Amino acid sequence: MLGQEVVAQLAAAGWTVRAHDRTALASSGLPGGSVEPVLGDLLDPGHARELVDGVDAVVHAAALPSPNSGTPQEVFTVNVQGTYQVLDTAARAGVRRMVHISSLSALGLAWSTVYRAPAEIPVTEGHPYLAEDVYGLSKHIGELIAETTARRWGGTVVSLRFPFLGSGQRLRRHLTWVQEDPARDRGGLWGWLDTRDAARSVEAALTRPLTGFHLINVAAPDTTALQPTRELLSRHHPTAPLADAPDAFGTPYSTRRSTELLGFTPIHTWRDGTPAGLTGEQI
Repeated sequence: MLGQEVVAQLAAAGWTVRAHDRTALASSGLPGGSVEPVLGDLLDPGHARELVDGVDAVVHAAALPSPNSGTPQEVFTVNVQGTYQVLDTAARAGVRRMVHISSLSALGLAWSTVYRAPAEIPVTEGHPYLAEDVYGLSKHIGELIAETTARRWGGTVVSLRFPFLGSGQRLRRHLTWVQEDPARDRGGLWGWLDTRDAARSVEAALTRPLTGFHLINVAAPDTTALQPTRELLSRHHPTAPLADAPDAFGTPYSTRRSTELLGFTPIHTWRDGTPAGLTGEQI
């Protein structure tokens, strides 16, 4: 989903893209011309070296996207070893600009099996690590790998922390799921981002004049819920500090870095004035 949107937007912007996946089926539907589909396994060191040969930049979006996407061992191996292999191999090959797709699940709230409240509102990139699940652990370690890669080899590595991503029908289903019972997304703090905006932020991370490592939250400015954010937090996270909580439907996540470092502002919204916001053309 995100990978294909990133490829399409980068190709439309004039980049020549080497688009990698594990299966031919997953590579179908990519734009032609400036896109070279490549199949293989990122856990194969030889394949990874061939993959990054001659490229100027890398976007690493490959991962198992939840703790339920495989066994704990599979999720950890694919997400951690895969990230290390891609970033380290690319850095050794001389690539000096990389974007690593992380997740706000790296905080440890989203997939927790016990109640955990955010330690701060807005939630910044410096929020304490609380994860107990293998997916949150794998994304947290991925960020450390990205930081280590930048420190060891130089260049620029940006880790983007995304919330739920979706557009079209996928987003509509998620909005319905949340709005029927906001408690369902208590761990995700009702955050979201249109997939097209996520791809735009990736391009910004590739092109902005940055050096070193940067960890950046990227989220829509509002929530997926119908209730005001302070009301949601008071009901579902009563121990969270609310002094600096956003007004109206503002997101509980701090997006200051994405604005200041990436110059990024989301342009897609689901709110169109209708009670449930599910009928607008924005999505």
